[in-house]
Amino acid sequence: MPEHATKLSRTDAGLASSLHVSLMRLGRRLRNERDPADDLSVHHLAVLGTLRRNGPMSIGDLAVAEKVQPPSMTRTVNALVERGLIQRTARPDDKRIVVVDLTGDALRVLEHARRRKEAWLNQRLAELSPAERQTLRDAAPILERLSHA
Repeated sequence: MPEHATKLSRTDAGLASSLHVSLMRLGRRLRNERDPADDLSVHHLAVLGTLRRNGPMSIGDLAVAEKVQPPSMTRTVNALVERGLIQRTARPDDKRIVVVDLTGDALRVLEHARRRKEAWLNQRLAELSPAERQTLRDAAPILERLSHA
C-alpha cells in the first residue's frame, strides 16, 4: 500500500474514532435532557419516536425496528396504551392485523421532549464562536448523509 494511503487510513480511523466517541456522548447528553417530571423511560420514548417516524406499525415490526423480542415489545406497548400514548387499531387493508399508532398526547410528549433537547443544544451552541458554529453548519449535511448510509 502506498505511504499516503496508509496515512490517510490512519487519519480516517482516528476521525472515525473521534466522531464515534463525540457523537455517542452528545447523543447520551441529549437523551438525558428530559423533563424530571416525565417518568417515561428512554426505551418508551424511543418506541414513540419510531412510531412518529414510521407511522402505524404492527408490534412485530416495531420489535424488529427497536431490536427487541416481540414479547418485550408487547409489554412496552401495553404500558404505553395504559398511559394513553398509543392506541391499537385494525389495519385498514386487513382487519385481522392490529397496528399501534401514536395518540395526540404522545405527539405532545414528543414535541415537549424535542423542545427541551433543542433548548439545551441552543444554549451550548451559543457558547461557541461564530467560526465554530459555521463549521457545524457546514458539517451538518455531511453528518446527515452519513446517518443514512
